[in-house]
Amino acid sequence: MDYENNTWIWERVYYYPRVFGVLMVTAALLGLSGIGVHLPLPYSWSNMTIFHTKKSGKRRVRVYMDGCFDLMHYGHANALRQAKALGDELVVGLVSDEEILANKGPPVLSMEERLTLVSGLKWVDEVITEAPYAITEEFLNRLFLEYKIDYVIHGDDPCLLPDGTDAYAAAKKAGRYKQIKRTEGVSSTDIVGTKFHYLDQRKARSF
Repeated sequence: MDYENNTWIWERVYYYPRVFGVLMVTAALLGLSGIGVHLPLPYSWSNMTIFHTKKSGKRRVRVYMDGCFDLMHYGHANALRQAKALGDELVVGLVSDEEILANKGPPVLSMEERLTLVSGLKWVDEVITEAPYAITEEFLNRLFLEYKIDYVIHGDDPCLLPDGTDAYAAAKKAGRYKQIKRTEGVSSTDIVGTKFHYLDQRKARSF
């Protein structure tokens, strides 16, 4: 039977879609059990697999977010969650111990410890270790060419270098920068400060 000679079937499909759906499920079950059931399909439906192949071949958007991620807390997790939502694959850059020391002071956790924490999060697809604190044009080109990064992500809080310049100026200039909302009320600096404050109070009470 061809499509032109069975237009009555497709007219009923149009007016009774639920009935047709039940028939298709039944046909699929019978087909799995070894009984051949064939329904005439219009020509345009035969190319559906080609359509799906082309759609699934769409290039995935890769986004990059760097950070120290020292003393991992829920603010870090929320930032990575938001970053992943801006693309299909999230690549995280872990700033090196030396870069943290030069720009913020000594890290509490080592690179290996921070790597274990970051790579264990469900939003993270890939991790680049020994990332620079400032994204230079040279490193930005490496992200684009070697890691196929589409956008660089950072929170809406300013990230300034010791000389007062923006650490993400190169990414913004290239038009490849996207911003997320910073989680207020928590930071690694505050956590360390709270701990030292508690220790100072204990020492004061002991005298």
